[in-house]
Amino acid sequence: MNKCMGECLISRIPFLLAILFLASAFSGDHGIAGVTASNIRHSHRRHLLSDYQFANPHLKDAYIALQALKHAIISDPYNMTASWVGPDVCNYNRVFCAPAPYDPYLTVVASIDLNHGDIAGYLPEELGLLVDLSVLHINSNRFCCTLPSKFDQLKLLHELDLSNNKLSGKFPEVLLRLPSLKYLDIRYNEFEGSVPKELFDLPLDAIFINSNRFKFEIPDNIGNSPVSVIVLANNKFSGCLPSGIANMSNTLNEIILMNNGLNSCIPSEFGLLKSLTVLDLSLNNLAGPLPDQFGSLEKIEVLNLAHNRITGSTPDSICSLPKLKDLNLSYNYLTSESSSCLHLSSYADELNCIQGRPHQKSEGECKAALSNQVNCDSFKCKKCPSEVSPEDRYLSPPPPPTSEVSPEDRYLSPPPPPLVIPVWTYGSPPPPSQ
Repeated sequence: MNKCMGECLISRIPFLLAILFLASAFSGDHGIAGVTASNIRHSHRRHLLSDYQFANPHLKDAYIALQALKHAIISDPYNMTASWVGPDVCNYNRVFCAPAPYDPYLTVVASIDLNHGDIAGYLPEELGLLVDLSVLHINSNRFCCTLPSKFDQLKLLHELDLSNNKLSGKFPEVLLRLPSLKYLDIRYNEFEGSVPKELFDLPLDAIFINSNRFKFEIPDNIGNSPVSVIVLANNKFSGCLPSGIANMSNTLNEIILMNNGLNSCIPSEFGLLKSLTVLDLSLNNLAGPLPDQFGSLEKIEVLNLAHNRITGSTPDSICSLPKLKDLNLSYNYLTSESSSCLHLSSYADELNCIQGRPHQKSEGECKAALSNQVNCDSFKCKKCPSEVSPEDRYLSPPPPPTSEVSPEDRYLSPPPPPLVIPVWTYGSPPPPSQ
């Protein structure tokens, strides 16, 4: 039994004791042996279902699923589920019904939003009955344990936000079996282990898996992903920064790889990411010079390369980029910079080895670090084929845009706010310190 499940059960002790009392009473008074809490709960559910009328079987299944979720909740301080009584699930607080996409005359539960409820509990298997669900948002709560295996029944699920909870265990591979999923957010949880490379073959538009305990090397097939936003920060990755990311040039707008233990040079292929507006590679172990190809990132607004081992000079082509606003090169081993960098609205170059600039590393520290020239080939990273042009690099045509609408209107609920420095404040806030 993991720690999370133990906490859930401990919190349910009063409820379980009451059930056991009832069970013993039945056994003593009526001679009914083997009565369990589960038997009583299901018997009670069958009794209620026999009394209720539902407009269609889908709403009946939704009632069963929502009642199971309510009983799996051990603390609801804002009473978000207090109205979850009776068969009219479309009038439940934070539950939204709509016509089914395959039948305009069939009303179904399409969305559930329990965000910011500080709710404690777990996610029961009965949630798999919500086969018409398109949106499930339960961020900023205290749901524990892992995802139910029956989640793979949610074939219409488009958005899933489980961020800022206490979910744990290995990466929930049930998420790989959701054919309609476009927006996946499991950041700020306690998932651990490897991330299956199949995640990057899915037709997702946004991936947020940051601030967990994942530990693996970023696979070469990351370039297969058609996402516009991907945040992998604050995990325990290792190995190379893969040059295959360049294959995402038609779709990728924002990528955050900070604080992951990446150990390589920065591939020149990153200069092919023409649509990129935010790039954060800070707090890694990246070495070698800044690629001149970074000067091709004409849409870049935020570029954070702080806290690495980057050497050489800052090319003028980078600091002259037309939309660049925030450039952070601090805590590296750069020896010179373009004067155009000093005119940026936000620029940081402290603790490098640039003569004449304030707050630099000591001469001894710079000499020791720069005496050993970095050989980027020594990292033995895989490279994109160099014989083909960028236009012909794809083995198959790149995926089309996921929609014709602007990024701001893409989701049924607002996407995370724009990514800005400081980089650890992206999206929803981290869980409050205990």
